[in-house]
Amino acid sequence: MKRHINKVAVLGSGVMGSRIAAHFAGVGVQVLLLDIAPKELTDAEKAKGLSLDSKAVKNRIVNDALQSALKANPSPVYTKDVVKLIRTGNFTDDMKEIANYDWIIEVVVENLDIKRSIFTEVEKYRKAGTLITSNTSGIPIHLMAEGRSDDFKKHFCGTHFFNPPRYLRLLEIIPTPYTDPEIIDFLMNYGDLYLGKTTVLCKDTPAFIANRVGVYSIMAIFHIMQEMKLNIDEIDTLTGPVIGRPKSATFRTADVVGIDTLVKVAKGVADNCPQDEAKDIFVIPPFLQKVVENKWLGDKTGQGFYKKTKGEGGKEILTLNLETMEYGPRQKSKFASLEAAKQVEDLKQRLVALYNATDKAGEFYQQFHAHLFSYISHRIPEIADDIYKVDDAMKAGFGWEIGAFESWDLVGVEKGIKAIEAKGLTVAPWVKEMLEKGVKSFYKVENGKKYYYDVKTHVYKLLPGADTFVILENLSGNVVWKNSACNLYDIGDGVVALDWKTKMNTIGGEVLEGVNKAIDRAEKDFRGLILANEGANFSAGANVGMIFMFAAEQEYDELDMAVRMFQKTTMRLRYSSIPVIVAPHALTLGGGCEMCLHADKVQAAAESYIGLVELGVGLIPGGGGTKEMALRAADEFKEGRIEEEPLKDRFMTIAMAKVSTSAHEAFDLGILRKGHDEITMNQSRLIADAKRSILQMADEGYTRPVERKDIKVLGRTALGMMLTGIHSMRFSNYISDHDAKIAGKLAYVMSGGDLSEASLVSEQYLLDLEREAFLSLAGERKTLERLQSVIKTGKPIRN
Repeated sequence: MKRHINKVAVLGSGVMGSRIAAHFAGVGVQVLLLDIAPKELTDAEKAKGLSLDSKAVKNRIVNDALQSALKANPSPVYTKDVVKLIRTGNFTDDMKEIANYDWIIEVVVENLDIKRSIFTEVEKYRKAGTLITSNTSGIPIHLMAEGRSDDFKKHFCGTHFFNPPRYLRLLEIIPTPYTDPEIIDFLMNYGDLYLGKTTVLCKDTPAFIANRVGVYSIMAIFHIMQEMKLNIDEIDTLTGPVIGRPKSATFRTADVVGIDTLVKVAKGVADNCPQDEAKDIFVIPPFLQKVVENKWLGDKTGQGFYKKTKGEGGKEILTLNLETMEYGPRQKSKFASLEAAKQVEDLKQRLVALYNATDKAGEFYQQFHAHLFSYISHRIPEIADDIYKVDDAMKAGFGWEIGAFESWDLVGVEKGIKAIEAKGLTVAPWVKEMLEKGVKSFYKVENGKKYYYDVKTHVYKLLPGADTFVILENLSGNVVWKNSACNLYDIGDGVVALDWKTKMNTIGGEVLEGVNKAIDRAEKDFRGLILANEGANFSAGANVGMIFMFAAEQEYDELDMAVRMFQKTTMRLRYSSIPVIVAPHALTLGGGCEMCLHADKVQAAAESYIGLVELGVGLIPGGGGTKEMALRAADEFKEGRIEEEPLKDRFMTIAMAKVSTSAHEAFDLGILRKGHDEITMNQSRLIADAKRSILQMADEGYTRPVERKDIKVLGRTALGMMLTGIHSMRFSNYISDHDAKIAGKLAYVMSGGDLSEASLVSEQYLLDLEREAFLSLAGERKTLERLQSVIKTGKPIRN
């Protein structure tokens, strides 16, 4: 049976239910969001003369929950207009509506009896063959299926989303013995393709995979911390981005998730897993018990391990002292090995260096990994038959950049076993058997494909998706050109992909050289080129340090050359003889955005935050971005709008340094082109999707575009309008004098200069104006102050 998901009913509108509804709406699905009807009137409802039968009252809980979700930061939706796809209702009046829905997702409170009562109601109205799943994180899935009809059981399983559903990519699929295998296959595929998820097939064991291993890791850290006499600030320094974990590290993660939730999962494992060899780790330490008793549960109660306060200097974050149970200023943590490791850009090399360090940090990493490696070895096959499922779950659910078994490979399997046994822990027999068979690693890469060690058959098997995803990291044998920052990969079928590795993936001389060499090589030997990388961000923009150095030393000829080089490179992206696709993800700022603006096509990850942010550092976009926005505004003139309106919209996008909060929003900002550029929901598929588009363009007979000489600029008409607006903003004190100066330069370029009437100009004309404005601003003292602030603190100042 071919199944389509057009309409989804979400039962329960709490934190998870409302956000799951928002995510489905974000991908274009109609959603019915239901919850209970209130049993009492509020004072406001009484004052209005409403009764419990009034529709506004009956839907108050669900409507309030949805509005609360939509106000959350970061937003649960890609664009605000998708809210119109969500209908709200209540269980009393609207449960019958589920008969018209393709998938029913239960997200009510974690109480088996309540869930069963909901399913009883569902069975009254649910159409046979409709998917029915539960988002529980702790209740065994098979218990919920008991007593239900055969058709219900066949189409029922667990679908465990992680909070927030839009941003955490894990979707655990948990079948029962009754679930039809075709349903599991469908959900694994749908979650991947349409919801952008890493779908992981789990066994119906307590806490499933991610929470079982993730909460164990946190509890193990608590124990090691006490043993080594470390404090909260030190632990969060050791367990954050430096080892490829989220900024929230350990204690901040607990605050965000909810300390009560952490304790609940830990107790659940301790109570329900008597055979777990590490169950003592899940015993709640006294400090954690005290925090719960004090109701310091994290963000939801305003304080947990951290507390935000308002002082004379503004907001301050205080840290809990676990010995005195009092809050105090955060303490800067210093470890010699961490300071040295920060200079190592490659995360894998950094992790190995930290593990082998001889100071206190090194001791912590050895202890923590001994616990982690021991634990995951014993979870196969209890919670998962395959090692990659554990790694996928931790990467997608807890934001680990390197999986647990992948980390073990990095430090060495044999070395890991020695550390485990030195700590008095044990390793599962299958790991030693693996070594005895001469297999020295859990994973291997051959011919650009990644393989995992299969514990059942004792042989390597191809990683699922390895034949459909394009992972540049696995293609080290396919590099056809490189310099110290870039690699150009042959990714097959006549397509090459250029990636670069610099700090924050900024764009400097070596990256520009890489782009030009890649185009040269692609024009000579290949069918198309993709610009993509697998860093945390696509690009934070041009190398600000280089711009500051040239400007501070008044090396204006050098700076002029650098800007010309950037402009020529973006123009080559547009005017090469082969199709060029840029595939951005995450931060895509400044020069990274300008690359997107000049590509033949953009294949953007849904979570792409794209924008021209140069005004924040006292400049205007100088790599063709200002020119391109003026060009696009000119093309919109032909669509019958008032001439100044498109230009004003584009001007404000740059002047306000607007950054899209998603790839979807980038269309609204005019950065992505509707009906032309595309979005990939699952970032793992991004390069593969870009490759598909390249081949399609090549097959259709790609022809090099002709440079534009017909761009209509409005001259003084537009310039006067924009300068009036800038003056008004300055007069009202919304912007500073320097902001006004920068905006004036921007207006001058986008208007085509001081022309007495509307004229047709070339791209090169606008590029020259853009470059001149950029160079003049680079010589301003206040621009230098802004650049210096970004270099030192990562944040611009307003001067």
